[in-house]
Order: sequence, then structure tokens, then C-alpha cells
Amino acid sequence: MDESRITREGIRIHAREDFAGMHKAGRVAAQILDEVGPLVEPGVSTGALDDFIRRRVGELQATSATIGYRGYQHASCISVNHVVCHGIPGEKLLQDGDILNIDVTVIVDGWYGDTSRMYVAGKAPIKAQRLIQVTHDALMKGIEAVRPGATFGDIGAAIQTYVEGKRMSVVRDFCGHGLGRTFHAPPNVLHFGRSGKGPVIEEGMFFTIEPMVNLGRPDTKVLADDWTAVTRDKSLSAQFEHSIGVTADGCEIFTPSDLFFPG
Repeated sequence: MDESRITREGIRIHAREDFAGMHKAGRVAAQILDEVGPLVEPGVSTGALDDFIRRRVGELQATSATIGYRGYQHASCISVNHVVCHGIPGEKLLQDGDILNIDVTVIVDGWYGDTSRMYVAGKAPIKAQRLIQVTHDALMKGIEAVRPGATFGDIGAAIQTYVEGKRMSVVRDFCGHGLGRTFHAPPNVLHFGRSGKGPVIEEGMFFTIEPMVNLGRPDTKVLADDWTAVTRDKSLSAQFEHSIGVTADGCEIFTPSDLFFPG
């Protein structure tokens, strides 16, 4: 593996020894999401969840990548019900049946660990449970498409085909991204597309796959706070995210957890 090369699309090819740093950062991010899960229940505020996350980031000797990022002041994004992504934690109290995505990115020894997953406050309606299942499975379909010689279009096509086959829609306005010793880098990892299109995947690439799936139409809008993205038709939305590194025969998930999927 050429550890110093950057592809013509600007995608960094990492050395094998870089995988260890990403695994360490990914484990911290995943651990924090494991630990916050039992706190998700009706009557708890999203701000209280973020306070816990902020404290655990420090206790685990990590740094929050989001506090101070483009003026953002929280250790997580918490997106409830029809919020697609970048929901700002605050005084809002969770209600029975709410579904929410919690997204955490930490920095450990200079490496970025980025992951998000879905939670349920109380018991979610059947349609919401199905949305969460489909979104999780769509992420795993995308990950299964990752291998050297495949293309980023193969990832998007695998996700889109699966989601639309379940009569749901893939959000087009947000995407996954490269990462490593930086928060966001090439490539943009689209969750829709055509097989065989886009940059060729190579061993040593690090990036996130993080499909956002809506029960209704894919259209979104960003609220006046310049962060919170919601579905235009107010339909429920869900998201799961892993950070991965491409290996010689597939990929390694940097952010695994036995608690990743609530089902």
C-alpha cells in the first residue's frame, strides 16, 4: 500500500498502521453511544443527553470534534422524529414513541471517530420500528459493497435499491465523507447512485457511510438555526453511521458495537 499517495480525486490512501489509530478513536465514539442508550427515555431532555456525552468524552481522554466546529457548541447532534440530521440538543423533552439519532465524533490521538445510531424513547410505533430496521439494513448493504476495485457508485446503488424496494426514500442532500486525521475530507459518499460510477475504491481509504432514510419523500430543508435539517413533508427520518477503512478484500468497521442496532 502506498502510504503517501492521494488519488486524483483528492482521496488519501492511508498506511496499514493508521488503522490502529482509527480503531481506537472509533471504539471511544461507539462506547459513548453504548453508554448513553440507557438514558434515552420519555421525559429526558436532549440537552441532558448531550451533557452526559460531553462529560464522557472528557473522562475518556478524548476531544469532541463538534464543539467549536463552525460555531457549533455541543458534543453531539440529536435528531428527533422528522429531524433528518444536525439536530441541536436543548430543553426539548422526549415523548413516548419518539425515535432519535445521536451522532458523536471524537478525536483520540489526532484520529477522528465518527458514528451515529438510532434510539427509541419508550416504544416506537410499528412504522417507526420498520424505518429503523430498513435504515440499519441499508447501511449494512452499503458496507457489503465496499472492496478494492468497486466504485462509490456501487455503495450508493446498493443503499438506494434496497431502500426504495421497501417503499421509502434516501435523502440526497447529505452524504458520508472521508476522514482520518481530519473531520471531513474527500470523497463525498453518496447514498444513491449507479453501479460502476464514481471514484474507484482502493485499499487504505477511510470514510463514513451514513444513510438517512425517510418514510416519505427525500426532500429536506434547513431551519433558521442553519443546522437542523428536517423532512419537508414532516415524515419520520432515521440514520445509522459507521466509519470504515478499506482492506485488501473488503473493509473494517472502526465503530462496531454489539448495541449498535436497537432491535
